[in-house]
Amino acid sequence: MKTKTLKKNKVNVITLGCSKNTFDSEVLMAQLKGNHFEVEHEAKQDDSEIVIINTCGFIDNAKQESIDTILRYAEAKQEGQVDKVYVTGCLSQRYKEDLEKEMPEIDGFFGTRDLPRLLKTLKADYKKELVGERLLTTPTHYAYFKIAEGCDRPCSFCAIPLMRGKHKSTPIEQLVDAAKKLAAKGTKELILIAQDLTYYGLDLYKKRNLAELIEKLANVKGIEWIRLHYAYPSGFPMDVLDVMNTYDNVCLYLDMPVQHASTNMLTAMRRGITREKTTQLIKNIRNKVPNIALRTSLIVGYPGETEEDFKEMMQWVEEMRFERLGVFQYSHEENTHAYNFEDDVPADIKNQRAEAIMELQSGISYDLNQQKIGKTFKVLFDRVEGDYFIGRTEFDSPEVDNEVLVKIDDKTYLSVGDFAQIKITSADHYDLYGVVVG
Repeated sequence: MKTKTLKKNKVNVITLGCSKNTFDSEVLMAQLKGNHFEVEHEAKQDDSEIVIINTCGFIDNAKQESIDTILRYAEAKQEGQVDKVYVTGCLSQRYKEDLEKEMPEIDGFFGTRDLPRLLKTLKADYKKELVGERLLTTPTHYAYFKIAEGCDRPCSFCAIPLMRGKHKSTPIEQLVDAAKKLAAKGTKELILIAQDLTYYGLDLYKKRNLAELIEKLANVKGIEWIRLHYAYPSGFPMDVLDVMNTYDNVCLYLDMPVQHASTNMLTAMRRGITREKTTQLIKNIRNKVPNIALRTSLIVGYPGETEEDFKEMMQWVEEMRFERLGVFQYSHEENTHAYNFEDDVPADIKNQRAEAIMELQSGISYDLNQQKIGKTFKVLFDRVEGDYFIGRTEFDSPEVDNEVLVKIDDKTYLSVGDFAQIKITSADHYDLYGVVVG
């Protein structure tokens, strides 16, 4: 029984998980708007007739969050607070049959490449003329920019290929056109994302073609920063660094998840690389681009990880001194190669190891930040919070990296979405504080 009046043809899109899901939701929203739906992202008012939940199925915590969200809206439907609930994304791709059995009140489940079918269910057309169009859910001045879908890598712990399929590059001309459309609407920063950036082009052009793509994007008028996320270390195309050195608008920033530092673990993970080769690659990258900020992610508690393996990783993190680093606790995922192994590292040990690495990294980050005091950086401002304008340097990605805080006062002339030259006056473990210069 309905308890409130719902807006017909109004859709509320809920996004869970990573930036690739954010991108997919933005594409979906543009298609819905093109079909005359009123569409909001994570609407504050519960007056939408239709809710679409874009789920994550990557690791246990993310799966649980997705399931909890689906259940919440299933209950809202039963109470008459929404008419239709649809589920899309990675969890739906991976567990569609199970979800249909467990949640019959949901009106439809769709996979990661089912956008045309989802639109058809909503009596909407997939409009090819809207390819490249998005309704940004991020602030207008930056956008996640997906250059490929899926992954061909055989990593033993990863379920992404099960959910996203094989690697499929988007053609360069299509991406350049999309970048121009974003720039025309005020986007200044493109954050390039894929399961593996470095694989880009192998399917379309029979060669790793990331460098050419970046060069073409760097020439798009209005794009002031291009940032690279999720590069695979094995087979890294070094010509990307030449482009980074050539174009001022290609950020000196690289997100390259290495996952572990023990050759034993890297072999078990099927990463196709050793500790020695990873170390040499990082040294080569830093030699070629001396001021680069490297972000990485690590996994603790993989099956068979010994105390010795973990100590080796701790020593390596201390040696490498990454500018940015995150840690995941291993999650035992069905149908992956590693699922055949016993998940033999207890949860409390995984937690202790993750905390130890982040404590070590916190100290490294503090030391590196102290070296920035007195220096001036170009900063892009993302938001206002409390008494501060909050922004980022080219060495920082939104939501995951360090931020620059500038106190609001009568003499501070800043706007969200604009760049400014900021002199750093103090720093703590993860934040920089500064004043406007010039």
